[in-house]
Amino acid sequence: MSIPNAATSEHSGKPSNKSSAQSSNDEPSLSANIQLENQYCANNYSPLPVVLSRGEGVYVWDENDKRYLDMMSAYSAVSHGHCNPRLVKVLQEQAQSLGVVSRAFYSNVLGEFLEKACSMIGYQKALPMNTGSEAVETALKVARKWAYQKKGVADNKAEIIICENNFHGRTIAIVGMSSEAQYRDGFGPFPDGLKIIPYADVSALESAITENTAAFLVEPIQGEGGILIPPKGYLAECARLCKKHNVLLICDEVQTGLGRTGKLLASEHDGVKPDGVILGKALGGGLLPVSLFLADDEVMNVLTPGDHGSTFGGYPLAARVGLEALRIIEEDQLTENSAKLGGYFLEQLKAINHPCIKTVRGQGLFIGIELDPAVISARKFCEMLMDEGVLSKDTHHIVARFAPPLMINKEQLDWAIAKIALTFERLGE
Repeated sequence: MSIPNAATSEHSGKPSNKSSAQSSNDEPSLSANIQLENQYCANNYSPLPVVLSRGEGVYVWDENDKRYLDMMSAYSAVSHGHCNPRLVKVLQEQAQSLGVVSRAFYSNVLGEFLEKACSMIGYQKALPMNTGSEAVETALKVARKWAYQKKGVADNKAEIIICENNFHGRTIAIVGMSSEAQYRDGFGPFPDGLKIIPYADVSALESAITENTAAFLVEPIQGEGGILIPPKGYLAECARLCKKHNVLLICDEVQTGLGRTGKLLASEHDGVKPDGVILGKALGGGLLPVSLFLADDEVMNVLTPGDHGSTFGGYPLAARVGLEALRIIEEDQLTENSAKLGGYFLEQLKAINHPCIKTVRGQGLFIGIELDPAVISARKFCEMLMDEGVLSKDTHHIVARFAPPLMINKEQLDWAIAKIALTFERLGE
């Protein structure tokens, strides 16, 4: 593989090979923006030291007009590319027509959006929300009510089984399901009825199921956990057990859904149709928070007016963008591109030989490189990548994640692969 010169960087505007992380007298706006955010924003994130000002396709630019290839896609939210022209167009058109009316009234947009989502994903009903966390909470509420009304679980006894290393969001109930100490520390007490088992362990699931079990909530691939992929057949066995014991199998596909792994849903890799699916992130086309919980009538019809809702859930602006986002995934064959280039990307990364690489794993354009923390932290590695014009983010300090927009092409991907290889070269042996 030909590796570009380390001093070469991609720009729009005047050449410069200074890192945007640097601060000097000729870069006051960058420093000022970081300082302003640090002063007024709650200290709940630790961003890489780059201030982004615009984006187009797979690229973003910082305030010094240095160009970066985005290998994060906002945790899969920007699958369609930054400022996708089709999505921006419908956003503008709808914003000039009707924005928000709440679900107190019907709109001329929501029905068409939900019809598309249900037919495309394969369910009879969808409940629109905004964020992934809200959709997860929705799934939990529906599962519990289903357990009481349909399964006959005694009042207030319903249990939800989840997996270690999961990431389903940040609400009180959801962090109560987490096995990550920091996510829980200082936020208790947590709701009862949540049972954590090891990931990718079918026997653990079978042992955990009781007469009170309402649902098993699982990520087909654990993203925040470090791109953890269970053995082939795991999800199919989980589906068999859930069906045997009359337990709902609910797949959280907020990160993995809508083509990210080379299938429309990651659960399809195991030939599984869950009882419920949670979608978000890419559903909003990188412009708005849009999420859905999808299930068939037998599950969803436990809800009646007043049981659940959201002022913004399913509002016309979000519905119009969500509808167009789904159309683009189909028409531009983003799922197929993810499968083709994802396999190539994984193969090229596995060909990089460096002692600090412990393993490379992934599915489609959803890939993680696990690094030896004794050699380098994943955070430091991502900072080095940033210097080379590639943006990524670490998870748990040991895994660098790569999830570019699904519309990336081979030439752009080859450029990123070369920069990743060069970064390993810079580490030395």
